[in-house]
Amino acid sequence: MTTYFERIDEQRFIATEAVQGAWNTDEQHIAPVLGLIAHVIERDRIARAGDGLRLSRISYDILGVLPIAEVEIAVRVLRPGRTIELVEATLSHDGRPAVLARAWFLAAGDTTQIAGSALPPFPADGFQPWDGSTVWPGAFIGEAQVDWIPDEPGRARFRVHPTVPLLADEPVSATARTLGFLDIANGISPRLRPEDAHYPNVDLTAHLFREPSGAWIGYDTAVSFGPDGRGLTHTVLHDEHGPFGTSSQSLTVRPR
Repeated sequence: MTTYFERIDEQRFIATEAVQGAWNTDEQHIAPVLGLIAHVIERDRIARAGDGLRLSRISYDILGVLPIAEVEIAVRVLRPGRTIELVEATLSHDGRPAVLARAWFLAAGDTTQIAGSALPPFPADGFQPWDGSTVWPGAFIGEAQVDWIPDEPGRARFRVHPTVPLLADEPVSATARTLGFLDIANGISPRLRPEDAHYPNVDLTAHLFREPSGAWIGYDTAVSFGPDGRGLTHTVLHDEHGPFGTSSQSLTVRPR
């Protein structure tokens, strides 16, 4: 069975060809790496203190590119607590830090009676298949199962149907699985095709107000380019039950 990573030991993993990137096919697409980091952080928290806290926000700073090779993840607690905890994780390759992540965990409680959101609803139909191979190279995009409603350049609503497991023979939470696909937003709704400009993201931050569920992840995405080389990809995240959070990516925009 194809997976994105294979576990070597508690901290080390080997990437498979399924993570092949879009900007450079000799490098990893950053999306699966972000899911792997979330998975390791969640496992560390449960091993230390059970699962009484829920991941509320995770921010990733992308410090460099990653070859399709072995990576190592180290986790440390910055702010311990019974109801609020801040955790940091560093993913490295060959001793060089490549991704720095910080995650807030908050205490779970029953707020069913006051739950709700004013975020706009997601379409129930009108989607059509999206063939990523017509825009991007690389195995990660090539294997992605996506349908979408293209509104205009830089604006789209789409659903991603994860089919490749993050790891073999290891349970992965719906949250970690979802976080492993959020970075795809910047490539499915671009303002320009990649042959016209480079616009990689240097970070990704996700805020979650409930656990995602279901067979697909919904994205309501808008991409903005400023006049001086900066950009932003912003997404409201949905599943079949409605919105569950947001994600944002800072872009460095470089016309060709």
